[in-house]
Amino acid sequence: MVQSMKNSPHFLFLFLDGVGIGTDDPSINPFFSATLPNFINVFGGIPCKGLPIIQTDSAFVEPCDALLGVEGFPQSGTGQVTLFTGVNAAQLIAAHFGPYPHSRIRPVLEEKNIFKTLKELGADVHFANAFPKQFFEYIKSGKRKLSATTMSCIMSGVPICDEGSLRSRDAISADITGERWKSDLGYSDLEPVSAFDSGRILRKIVEKRDFTMFEFFLTDKAGHDQDMEFAMKILKMLDEFLEGIAEGGLDNITILISSDHGNVEDLSVKTHTFNPALTAVAGRHAKAFSGKLKSIMDVTPAVIELFRSLSASQTPSRPRTL
Repeated sequence: MVQSMKNSPHFLFLFLDGVGIGTDDPSINPFFSATLPNFINVFGGIPCKGLPIIQTDSAFVEPCDALLGVEGFPQSGTGQVTLFTGVNAAQLIAAHFGPYPHSRIRPVLEEKNIFKTLKELGADVHFANAFPKQFFEYIKSGKRKLSATTMSCIMSGVPICDEGSLRSRDAISADITGERWKSDLGYSDLEPVSAFDSGRILRKIVEKRDFTMFEFFLTDKAGHDQDMEFAMKILKMLDEFLEGIAEGGLDNITILISSDHGNVEDLSVKTHTFNPALTAVAGRHAKAFSGKLKSIMDVTPAVIELFRSLSASQTPSRPRTL
Protein backbone atom coordinates (compact mmCIF):
# COMPACT_ATOMS: atom_id res chain seq x y z
CA MET A 1 0.00 0.00 0.00
CA VAL A 2 1.22 3.50 -0.83
CA GLN A 3 2.29 5.67 2.09
CA SER A 4 -0.67 7.79 3.20
CA MET A 5 -0.61 11.53 3.76
CA LYS A 6 0.13 12.73 7.27
CA ASN A 7 -3.11 13.59 9.03
CA SER A 8 -4.95 11.57 6.37
CA PRO A 9 -8.37 12.90 5.33
CA HIS A 10 -9.84 9.36 5.14
CA PHE A 11 -12.19 10.43 2.38
CA LEU A 12 -14.95 8.20 0.97
CA PHE A 13 -16.57 8.98 -2.38
CA LEU A 14 -19.76 6.93 -2.71
CA PHE A 15 -20.77 7.12 -6.36
CA LEU A 16 -24.41 6.14 -6.79
CA ASP A 17 -25.39 5.68 -10.41
CA GLY A 18 -28.68 7.29 -11.43
CA VAL A 19 -29.83 9.14 -8.32
CA GLY A 20 -31.47 12.54 -8.56
CA ILE A 21 -33.57 14.82 -6.39
CA GLY A 22 -37.24 14.46 -7.30
CA THR A 23 -40.64 15.27 -5.91
CA ASP A 24 -41.83 14.10 -2.48
CA ASP A 25 -44.44 11.86 -4.09
CA PRO A 26 -44.17 8.35 -2.58
CA SER A 27 -46.07 6.84 -5.50
CA ILE A 28 -43.16 7.52 -7.86
CA ASN A 29 -40.19 8.39 -5.62
CA PRO A 30 -38.90 5.47 -3.51
CA PHE A 31 -36.96 7.89 -1.31
CA PHE A 32 -40.35 8.86 0.12
CA SER A 33 -41.85 5.38 0.25
CA ALA A 34 -38.87 3.61 1.82
CA THR A 35 -37.80 4.10 5.44
CA LEU A 36 -34.28 5.55 5.47
CA PRO A 37 -33.40 6.46 9.09
CA ASN A 38 -29.64 6.38 8.64
CA PHE A 39 -29.58 8.71 5.64
CA ILE A 40 -31.75 11.12 7.62
CA ASN A 41 -29.52 10.79 10.68
CA VAL A 42 -26.30 11.41 8.74
CA PHE A 43 -27.44 14.06 6.25
CA GLY A 44 -30.35 15.69 8.07
CA GLY A 45 -33.24 14.65 5.87
CA ILE A 46 -34.42 13.47 2.46
CA PRO A 47 -34.19 16.19 -0.20
CA CYS A 48 -36.96 16.93 -2.68
CA LYS A 49 -37.68 19.59 -5.27
CA GLY A 50 -39.41 21.75 -2.68
CA LEU A 51 -36.49 21.35 -0.26
CA PRO A 52 -33.43 20.48 -2.36
CA ILE A 53 -30.87 21.90 0.08
CA ILE A 54 -30.52 20.50 3.60
CA GLN A 55 -27.86 21.65 6.03
CA THR A 56 -26.84 20.66 9.56
CA ASP A 57 -23.75 21.40 11.65
CA SER A 58 -21.82 18.51 10.10
CA ALA A 59 -23.56 17.67 6.83
CA PHE A 60 -25.46 19.03 3.88
CA VAL A 61 -27.32 17.95 0.76
CA GLU A 62 -27.13 19.99 -2.46
CA PRO A 63 -28.73 19.52 -5.90
CA CYS A 64 -26.13 19.38 -8.66
CA ASP A 65 -27.01 20.23 -12.26
CA ALA A 66 -26.47 17.23 -14.55
CA LEU A 67 -27.80 18.79 -17.76
CA LEU A 68 -24.52 20.66 -18.38
CA GLY A 69 -26.10 23.11 -20.85
CA VAL A 70 -26.66 20.35 -23.41
CA GLU A 71 -30.06 19.25 -24.69
CA GLY A 72 -31.37 15.76 -24.05
CA PHE A 73 -31.38 13.32 -21.16
CA PRO A 74 -28.09 13.08 -19.23
CA GLN A 75 -26.19 9.84 -19.81
CA SER A 76 -23.62 7.91 -17.81
CA GLY A 77 -20.67 8.14 -20.19
CA THR A 78 -20.51 11.93 -20.35
CA GLY A 79 -21.94 12.37 -16.85
CA GLN A 80 -19.35 10.19 -15.16
CA VAL A 81 -16.44 11.69 -17.08
CA THR A 82 -17.69 15.13 -16.03
CA LEU A 83 -18.16 14.03 -12.42
CA PHE A 84 -14.70 12.45 -12.17
CA THR A 85 -12.74 15.17 -14.00
CA GLY A 86 -14.57 18.48 -13.58
CA VAL A 87 -14.62 18.91 -17.37
CA ASN A 88 -17.96 19.29 -19.18
CA ALA A 89 -17.71 16.14 -21.30
CA ALA A 90 -21.18 16.55 -22.82
CA GLN A 91 -20.29 19.99 -24.07
CA LEU A 92 -17.08 18.69 -25.63
CA ILE A 93 -19.03 16.36 -27.92
CA ALA A 94 -22.21 18.50 -28.01
CA ALA A 95 -24.30 15.59 -26.74
CA HIS A 96 -25.05 13.40 -23.77
CA PHE A 97 -23.56 9.96 -24.40
CA GLY A 98 -23.52 6.64 -22.62
CA PRO A 99 -23.34 4.30 -20.97
CA TYR A 100 -19.57 4.21 -21.59
CA PRO A 101 -17.17 7.12 -22.20
CA HIS A 102 -17.11 8.28 -25.83
CA SER A 103 -13.77 7.82 -27.59
CA ARG A 104 -13.39 11.59 -27.97
CA ILE A 105 -13.58 12.22 -24.23
CA ARG A 106 -11.32 9.39 -23.10
CA PRO A 107 -8.21 11.61 -23.36
CA VAL A 108 -9.83 14.01 -20.87
CA LEU A 109 -10.51 11.13 -18.51
CA GLU A 110 -6.92 9.90 -18.86
CA GLU A 111 -5.41 13.31 -18.17
CA LYS A 112 -7.72 14.64 -15.44
CA ASN A 113 -9.43 11.76 -13.64
CA ILE A 114 -9.69 12.09 -9.88
CA PHE A 115 -7.52 9.05 -9.13
CA LYS A 116 -4.61 10.37 -11.20
CA THR A 117 -4.79 13.89 -9.80
CA LEU A 118 -4.96 12.77 -6.18
CA LYS A 119 -2.08 10.33 -6.68
CA GLU A 120 -0.01 13.23 -8.04
CA LEU A 121 -0.76 15.08 -4.80
CA GLY A 122 0.70 12.16 -2.84
CA ALA A 123 -2.58 10.60 -1.74
CA ASP A 124 -3.09 6.87 -1.30
CA VAL A 125 -6.14 6.19 -3.50
CA HIS A 126 -8.23 3.04 -3.66
CA PHE A 127 -11.16 1.78 -5.73
CA ALA A 128 -13.03 -0.49 -3.32
CA ASN A 129 -15.16 -2.48 -5.79
CA ALA A 130 -14.13 -6.12 -6.17
CA PHE A 131 -14.43 -7.70 -9.62
CA PRO A 132 -14.73 -11.42 -10.47
CA LYS A 133 -12.46 -13.38 -12.82
CA GLN A 134 -14.93 -12.81 -15.67
CA PHE A 135 -14.14 -9.09 -15.62
CA PHE A 136 -10.39 -9.62 -15.94
CA GLU A 137 -10.95 -12.10 -18.76
CA TYR A 138 -13.02 -9.43 -20.50
CA ILE A 139 -10.17 -6.92 -20.19
CA LYS A 140 -7.64 -9.44 -21.55
CA SER A 141 -9.87 -10.01 -24.57
CA GLY A 142 -9.16 -6.43 -25.66
CA LYS A 143 -12.74 -5.22 -25.44
CA ARG A 144 -13.07 -1.57 -24.54
CA LYS A 145 -16.57 -1.18 -23.06
CA LEU A 146 -15.48 -0.12 -19.60
CA SER A 147 -17.08 2.27 -17.14
CA ALA A 148 -15.45 5.59 -16.35
CA THR A 149 -14.32 4.28 -12.97
CA THR A 150 -12.57 1.13 -14.20
CA MET A 151 -11.13 3.04 -17.16
CA SER A 152 -9.76 5.67 -14.75
CA CYS A 153 -8.09 2.95 -12.67
CA ILE A 154 -6.38 1.41 -15.69
CA MET A 155 -5.31 4.82 -16.97
CA SER A 156 -3.93 5.84 -13.55
CA GLY A 157 -2.26 2.65 -12.38
CA VAL A 158 -4.78 2.10 -9.59
CA PRO A 159 -5.15 -1.65 -8.97
CA ILE A 160 -8.57 -3.13 -9.66
CA CYS A 161 -9.59 -5.35 -6.77
CA ASP A 162 -10.31 -9.02 -7.37
CA GLU A 163 -11.54 -12.08 -5.50
CA GLY A 164 -8.49 -12.03 -3.24
CA SER A 165 -9.20 -8.46 -2.15
CA LEU A 166 -12.81 -9.40 -1.43
CA ARG A 167 -11.76 -12.38 0.69
CA SER A 168 -9.19 -10.32 2.63
CA ARG A 169 -11.78 -7.57 3.19
CA ASP A 170 -9.81 -4.96 1.30
CA ALA A 171 -12.73 -4.58 -1.13
CA ILE A 172 -16.47 -5.16 -1.22
CA SER A 173 -18.85 -6.47 -3.84
CA ALA A 174 -20.45 -4.06 -6.29
CA ASP A 175 -23.87 -5.24 -5.10
CA ILE A 176 -22.79 -4.53 -1.46
CA THR A 177 -23.79 -7.92 -0.02
CA GLY A 178 -21.94 -10.17 -2.48
CA GLU A 179 -24.96 -12.36 -3.21
CA ARG A 180 -24.17 -12.53 -6.92
CA TRP A 181 -20.67 -13.94 -6.36
CA LYS A 182 -22.15 -17.17 -5.02
CA SER A 183 -25.36 -17.36 -7.05
CA ASP A 184 -24.25 -16.09 -10.48
CA LEU A 185 -20.47 -15.82 -10.73
CA GLY A 186 -19.28 -19.29 -9.74
CA TYR A 187 -17.80 -18.59 -6.30
CA SER A 188 -19.74 -21.23 -4.38
CA ASP A 189 -17.72 -20.85 -1.16
CA LEU A 190 -18.14 -17.07 -0.85
CA GLU A 191 -20.94 -16.35 1.58
CA PRO A 192 -22.88 -13.07 1.33
CA VAL A 193 -22.61 -10.49 4.11
CA SER A 194 -25.25 -8.11 5.40
CA ALA A 195 -25.34 -4.56 4.07
CA PHE A 196 -24.50 -3.33 7.57
CA ASP A 197 -21.42 -5.57 7.83
CA SER A 198 -20.34 -4.55 4.34
CA GLY A 199 -20.50 -0.92 5.48
CA ARG A 200 -18.32 -1.74 8.47
CA ILE A 201 -15.79 -3.41 6.16
CA LEU A 202 -15.74 -0.35 3.91
CA ARG A 203 -15.26 1.91 6.93
CA LYS A 204 -12.10 -0.01 7.86
CA ILE A 205 -10.86 0.26 4.26
CA VAL A 206 -11.45 4.02 4.32
CA GLU A 207 -9.58 4.41 7.60
CA LYS A 208 -6.46 2.83 6.02
CA ARG A 209 -6.30 5.28 3.10
CA ASP A 210 -6.56 8.90 2.07
CA PHE A 211 -9.18 8.49 -0.65
CA THR A 212 -11.51 5.58 -1.37
CA MET A 213 -14.21 5.33 -4.02
CA PHE A 214 -17.05 2.83 -4.13
CA GLU A 215 -19.41 2.62 -7.10
CA PHE A 216 -22.98 1.32 -6.79
CA PHE A 217 -24.98 0.63 -9.95
CA LEU A 218 -28.22 -0.94 -8.75
CA THR A 219 -29.87 2.43 -8.16
CA ASP A 220 -29.75 3.10 -11.89
CA LYS A 221 -31.03 -0.41 -12.65
CA ALA A 222 -33.95 0.08 -10.24
CA GLY A 223 -34.85 3.30 -12.02
CA HIS A 224 -34.89 1.68 -15.44
CA ASP A 225 -36.88 -1.27 -14.12
CA GLN A 226 -39.58 1.05 -12.72
CA ASP A 227 -40.04 -1.45 -9.93
CA MET A 228 -41.01 0.29 -6.67
CA GLU A 229 -40.53 -2.81 -4.51
CA PHE A 230 -37.06 -3.42 -5.93
CA ALA A 231 -36.14 0.27 -5.65
CA MET A 232 -37.23 0.38 -2.01
CA LYS A 233 -35.19 -2.77 -1.32
CA ILE A 234 -32.09 -1.19 -2.89
CA LEU A 235 -32.48 2.07 -0.95
CA LYS A 236 -33.05 0.19 2.30
CA MET A 237 -29.87 -1.81 1.63
CA LEU A 238 -27.98 1.42 0.98
CA ASP A 239 -29.34 2.85 4.22
CA GLU A 240 -28.12 -0.16 6.21
CA PHE A 241 -24.79 0.07 4.36
CA LEU A 242 -24.53 3.72 5.43
CA GLU A 243 -25.28 2.71 9.01
CA GLY A 244 -22.29 0.37 8.96
CA ILE A 245 -20.03 3.04 7.47
CA ALA A 246 -21.11 5.67 10.00
CA GLU A 247 -20.97 3.38 13.04
CA GLY A 248 -18.84 5.05 15.67
CA GLY A 249 -19.31 8.53 14.24
CA LEU A 250 -17.79 10.59 11.44
CA ASP A 251 -15.19 12.60 13.34
CA ASN A 252 -12.28 11.04 11.44
CA ILE A 253 -13.78 10.42 7.98
CA THR A 254 -15.64 12.37 5.31
CA ILE A 255 -18.41 10.83 3.19
CA LEU A 256 -19.32 12.33 -0.17
CA ILE A 257 -22.29 10.87 -2.04
CA SER A 258 -22.74 11.97 -5.64
CA SER A 259 -24.34 10.81 -8.87
CA ASP A 260 -24.09 11.31 -12.61
CA HIS A 261 -27.77 11.94 -13.39
CA GLY A 262 -31.27 11.35 -12.09
CA ASN A 263 -33.26 8.14 -12.55
CA VAL A 264 -34.42 6.15 -9.51
CA GLU A 265 -36.11 9.17 -7.91
CA ASP A 266 -38.86 9.09 -10.56
CA LEU A 267 -40.22 5.65 -11.38
CA SER A 268 -42.98 7.10 -13.55
CA VAL A 269 -40.51 7.13 -16.45
CA LYS A 270 -38.13 4.43 -17.72
CA THR A 271 -35.51 6.91 -18.87
CA HIS A 272 -33.05 9.04 -16.98
CA THR A 273 -34.52 12.31 -15.74
CA PHE A 274 -33.83 16.03 -16.01
CA ASN A 275 -33.66 16.29 -12.21
CA PRO A 276 -30.53 17.54 -10.45
CA ALA A 277 -28.14 14.85 -9.27
CA LEU A 278 -28.04 14.08 -5.57
CA THR A 279 -24.92 15.29 -3.80
CA ALA A 280 -24.48 14.95 -0.04
CA VAL A 281 -21.46 15.45 2.23
CA ALA A 282 -21.00 14.61 5.90
CA GLY A 283 -18.22 14.23 8.42
CA ARG A 284 -14.83 15.66 9.18
CA HIS A 285 -14.29 17.91 6.13
CA ALA A 286 -17.89 18.47 5.05
CA LYS A 287 -17.77 22.22 5.65
CA ALA A 288 -15.02 22.52 3.01
CA PHE A 289 -17.66 21.71 0.36
CA SER A 290 -20.44 23.99 1.51
CA GLY A 291 -21.67 26.31 -1.25
CA LYS A 292 -19.27 24.88 -3.86
CA LEU A 293 -21.36 22.12 -5.44
CA LYS A 294 -23.77 23.56 -8.01
CA SER A 295 -23.06 21.18 -10.89
CA ILE A 296 -21.56 17.72 -11.27
CA MET A 297 -18.62 19.61 -12.78
CA ASP A 298 -17.85 21.00 -9.31
CA VAL A 299 -17.46 17.74 -7.38
CA THR A 300 -13.96 16.58 -8.37
CA PRO A 301 -12.46 20.12 -8.30
CA ALA A 302 -13.82 20.54 -4.75
CA VAL A 303 -12.28 17.23 -3.64
CA ILE A 304 -8.96 18.16 -5.24
CA GLU A 305 -9.06 21.60 -3.61
CA LEU A 306 -9.46 19.96 -0.21
CA PHE A 307 -6.56 17.58 -0.82
CA ARG A 308 -4.37 20.42 -2.11
CA SER A 309 -5.04 22.44 1.02
CA LEU A 310 -4.30 19.47 3.25
CA SER A 311 -1.14 18.65 1.30
CA ALA A 312 0.06 22.25 1.52
CA SER A 313 -0.58 22.38 5.27
CA GLN A 314 1.55 19.26 5.74
CA THR A 315 4.54 20.51 3.72
CA PRO A 316 7.18 22.00 6.00
CA SER A 317 7.99 25.57 5.04
CA ARG A 318 11.56 26.42 4.11
CA PRO A 319 13.56 28.23 6.78
CA ARG A 320 13.90 31.90 6.04
CA THR A 321 17.34 33.05 4.90
CA LEU A 322 18.64 36.12 6.70
